[in-house]
Amino acid sequence: MDTKKFAKPEYFVNRELSWLKFNERVLSEARDKNLPLFERLKFLSITSSNLDEFFMVRVASLKDQVHAGYEKTDIAGLTPRDQLREISTQTHELVKVQYSTFTRSVLPLLEKAGLHLILAHEDLSEAQKEYVDRYFEDNVYPVLTPMAMDSSRPFPLIRNKSLNIGALISKKDRKKGKEVLEFATVQVPSVLPRIVEIPSEKSGSRAVIFLEEIIERNIGKLFLSNDVVCAHPYRIMRNADLSIDEDEAEDLLVEIQKQLKKRQWGEVIRLEAEEKMDKRLLKILKTEFDIKNEDIFNIAGPLDLTVLMKVYGLDGFDTYKAKKYVPAPVPQFQTDKNIFDVIREGDVFLHHPYMSFDPVVNFVRQAAKDPGVLAIKQTLYRVSGNSPIIAALAQAAENGKQVTVLVELKARFDEENNIVWAKKLEKAGCHVIYGLVGLKTHSKITLVVRREEAGIRRYVHLATGNYNDSTAKLYTDCGIFTCDEHYGEDATAVFNMLSGYSEPKRWNRLIVAPIWMKTRFLEMIEREVENVKKGIPGHIMAKMNSLCDPVIMQALYYASSNGVQIELVIRGICCLKTGIPGISENIHVRSIVGDFLEHSRIFYFYNGGTEEIYMGSADWMPRNLDRRVEIVFPVEDEMIKKQIMHVLELEFKDNVKAHILQPDGTYEKQDRRGKQPVNSQMEFCREAQESAGRKKKEQKENSRVFIPAEPVEDIEEE
Repeated sequence: MDTKKFAKPEYFVNRELSWLKFNERVLSEARDKNLPLFERLKFLSITSSNLDEFFMVRVASLKDQVHAGYEKTDIAGLTPRDQLREISTQTHELVKVQYSTFTRSVLPLLEKAGLHLILAHEDLSEAQKEYVDRYFEDNVYPVLTPMAMDSSRPFPLIRNKSLNIGALISKKDRKKGKEVLEFATVQVPSVLPRIVEIPSEKSGSRAVIFLEEIIERNIGKLFLSNDVVCAHPYRIMRNADLSIDEDEAEDLLVEIQKQLKKRQWGEVIRLEAEEKMDKRLLKILKTEFDIKNEDIFNIAGPLDLTVLMKVYGLDGFDTYKAKKYVPAPVPQFQTDKNIFDVIREGDVFLHHPYMSFDPVVNFVRQAAKDPGVLAIKQTLYRVSGNSPIIAALAQAAENGKQVTVLVELKARFDEENNIVWAKKLEKAGCHVIYGLVGLKTHSKITLVVRREEAGIRRYVHLATGNYNDSTAKLYTDCGIFTCDEHYGEDATAVFNMLSGYSEPKRWNRLIVAPIWMKTRFLEMIEREVENVKKGIPGHIMAKMNSLCDPVIMQALYYASSNGVQIELVIRGICCLKTGIPGISENIHVRSIVGDFLEHSRIFYFYNGGTEEIYMGSADWMPRNLDRRVEIVFPVEDEMIKKQIMHVLELEFKDNVKAHILQPDGTYEKQDRRGKQPVNSQMEFCREAQESAGRKKKEQKENSRVFIPAEPVEDIEEE
């Protein structure tokens, strides 16, 4: 497959700029007036949270490249310096739109809904001022630590992502006999609620104020002998990308713990300052943080809009929130049968969060207690704070089972959490593996080895998402349970590879990265081209989080130019372009941004009519295909194949939450005039509930339990 002619920079979009387009799509949900008001608040919060991580990791990495003098261009022909320049321009515009949405659209609607969000302490009534001053004295003042900077005290260390109030203090210089301005700062304590409810001036309405406004109003009480000239909030973002030389790290656990501490004190890469901040104060911050103008964001509103998730969480505004969806039971498990008996009857398909994640948790729980189970092996990438799966694995080890757990310590921003769980599992007697040198283990697989009458049988769970019971309610993911021996053999081989570095002579079903997954995908893409050349239709459908692998994209261009129809659902980054004449006219790309975060990876190849479907943990990104241990697995059960095809087909029909990639690189929602609205996520919710309801009805109709009549009791007179 000769794809060299498809490698031109003009055929590609820069990865970081494509990600910013994704965050614009998230922001567009906050701007959608059809959404319940508090849902819009949620999307504003998510936009901010996304941006924080983007700066701490992606922008930080580009800054490192610039410092190192790295001049090589990316697939779109941009150097790291070019990328930073473009990111700065686009991010400033994004933040401007974000705050305009908040202040001009959402804030007045909150007022109408009966929630008065007071953004400036100057707007408080006399009674409210009295209330917040007392609140400050009783709850806030004892916690605060004001820090001043003068000739004897250097500029204090400011923690990453912390919200602070900077102030200029007027002090009398006895030697010079005049007033001088000195810098002081106080951190807004994260241990206290940032949203403070105060008495409302209007009946039937509630009022809240941000903690930083209460502190700013009372800041003079921290510097009693001096005048406070001005006080303004600010917030910094630091480089939080971990750099670990695994070859040199004797103990990865200890090395990551060391690096986590450094994350708080990395280079400052972004400064958010209140728009009306005194220029003298801003100049001090700019100098001390050694930051350029393009990395300063003058904010027209409250800093750090992730706080809006707290506003979303306020009680009493249910009419302004979408009704919370409760995952439906998985039909096959609506039975009194043992989970292993159900899996033996046939492979089971799971579609979260539409279907409950409980069977996955129960799979490990039952295995932990089942006397026939000899071993449990599982990969863990991200788990919840109080994970029932971790508890079940620990119990299994205590029950004498062989428990092997791969805990990926390098799961970004979950490193600390994973270290805690790894130690807990080791204490319980589990064999804990910390991944492979140079590779993140991102695959999602559980293997249960059970002794049965017929001999040893292996039960396998394979999935596209993490073993996290919390995110399973928010992320859309797919998985299967199977006891097919081919999958069992491969699952054993995966764990042997992870624990003993031994690769099997052959694989039955699983496609494993970084060994040969990319090659296999390229072969399947080329096969579609060869079929088209023979006059057989070629069709590829794929759903993933991100697409930015240059080799895969060139292969897709090659396939499209040869007449293969390619339909892609890509939630986030997409570095290819659609509609390039003779190159990508047969490629259709859409992104679905809805109530749930689209996370599943599904790959379909028409294969001359012998259709193949795969699911797994890997996106089409260099990191997934070349630098991670990933698993993609074929779906062979015909009923499950139909279910997955339905998932893809419904998502390609979505005209409510789908954004279509245009040839100019923008994303647009479809014109729905005259069309029936199709919201794929809501449709999956409805279908899952109906399916569970049908199963329950069947059970009721089929149950033939005879209940003996009981003698009628004598009614005693009082």
